Amino acid sequence: MRTIIIPSTMLVVALSGCAAATAAPPASTSTGAAVTLQSCGIDLTIDSPPRQAVTLEQGATELLLALGLGDRLIGTSYLTDAVAPEYADAYAAVPVLADQYPTAEQLREAGPDFVYSMRASAFAADAVGDRAELVDLGVPAYLSANDCEDPDLVADEVGFDQIFAEITDLAAVFDVESRGTELVGEQQAVLTEVAAAAAQAEGLDVAWIYSTINGAPIVAGNAGLPQTLTELAGAGNAFEDLDAQWSETSWDEIAQRDPDVLVLADLSRGLTGDSADDKIATLRSDTVTAQLSAVRSDQLVAIPATEMDPSVRSINALAALSGALVEYAEVDK
Repeated sequence: MRTIIIPSTMLVVALSGCAAATAAPPASTSTGAAVTLQSCGIDLTIDSPPRQAVTLEQGATELLLALGLGDRLIGTSYLTDAVAPEYADAYAAVPVLADQYPTAEQLREAGPDFVYSMRASAFAADAVGDRAELVDLGVPAYLSANDCEDPDLVADEVGFDQIFAEITDLAAVFDVESRGTELVGEQQAVLTEVAAAAAQAEGLDVAWIYSTINGAPIVAGNAGLPQTLTELAGAGNAFEDLDAQWSETSWDEIAQRDPDVLVLADLSRGLTGDSADDKIATLRSDTVTAQLSAVRSDQLVAIPATEMDPSVRSINALAALSGALVEYAEVDK
């Protein structure tokens, strides 16, 4: 048995047979018609495909890069994790407006014709400011449906339907519908392959560990993407009874539940204990956690933290989890 620390983009290729390279700039098929859509309760009208877009955090930037739109980006901000290798060169070419969110003044100075974020916090008063005000100023501002300003507008379940809808929206806004359709098709093919393999993971319990702030583990409950990924891969979430996306628990509680598999967030922000390697070393050296079934059998899966939130890279996390569970199930037979 072995710890799975394989770049998940490689697993997507293996499962779907699709190339993982950054898309080439797609050709425009513009009809000249304006695009109208609703984003988290705000009506947006985009008169023509944006040429000076600003993305306010990493997930938004990577989605536009996946659509081949690097040449339309004039600014980005808030890099939270290592950029996926297939987007690294294109990402490096985008000007960085701020280490975290830019101020309203910094955004105005950039002169965007479109603003996009996957996080509602980007539109706070101490960040770029109210989204509706930007729209009133003639700058369409799109926010992911997974994190609306009004929590009542967010779906109870986090799934790939929302991710695909977002890809489709952005492809329409930038007039690259064919590339959007292709990208959704590539990811749908992975979903199909995972569904076909899901029965092999039946009976396995998984616990997702994000971080260990002050020594206490933060685990995934039933209200976030990890729950969806676990279900799609055919396993059970050992902390499904927690009504939260992430919640603090104890190592004793994890030991009592003794999951078959531990999924470890690989954070690259540089804090002690954040990387998957740090987490694995701690699990193996601590007298309590070293006795966990997942640790003793080396059934540990490292996944980039960014992929644990809804994004264009979430399919990579699903592929990595599914591949690991199938391998573990074969070994345990």
